[in-house]
Amino acid sequence: MLSVYQLKPRFQALLRPLVERLYARGVSANQVTLGACLLSLAVAALVAAFATHPWLFALIPLWMFLRMALNAIDGMLAREFGQKSQLGAYLNELTDVIADSALYLPFALLPGVTPAWVVLVVLLALISEYAGVLGPMIGASRRYDGPMGKSDRALCFGVLGAGVASGLLPLGWIDGVLLLIAALLLLTLVNRVRQGLAEQRQTTPQGD
Repeated sequence: MLSVYQLKPRFQALLRPLVERLYARGVSANQVTLGACLLSLAVAALVAAFATHPWLFALIPLWMFLRMALNAIDGMLAREFGQKSQLGAYLNELTDVIADSALYLPFALLPGVTPAWVVLVVLLALISEYAGVLGPMIGASRRYDGPMGKSDRALCFGVLGAGVASGLLPLGWIDGVLLLIAALLLLTLVNRVRQGLAEQRQTTPQGD
């Protein structure tokens, strides 16, 4: 199924000149990864602390876009400039789910929004990413199947944040949107397990 993740190669091509400059200045992939996570936590804390001021939710889409760029940058530094490491693999997966969870949770503080649905989305996002990471354990690749991968969630919550900040999105609609995201996350989980198993079957030699 179509996912924002499939647009990543074009996005990376636009960022490549910046990545080359960062490498020339000694910036490492792990530094970018940790910096993006810390800034995500700071943005989330600021929005949560002043959730009574809807305009602050504009920080969510702004930061989501910048964070997507930073995530692409750290990956390119690791792959294209020999900075891959075991620590980097851990940091990449852990900081993503930590930052995502932090950025989603402030929506639970909005009036008219059911906190349980926000928590459900956070939990399903964690489980779907875990399913993706499990791919290599069965002999498949790390699975990024959609329709609600990391980039797709960033787009959805960015739109929600912009809608809240502008006042164009009635707060009473957010519960419905969250339930739709949850349903798509369940489909994503199923797709990642199914595609991982299919890949494993294709790469495993068949016995006589």
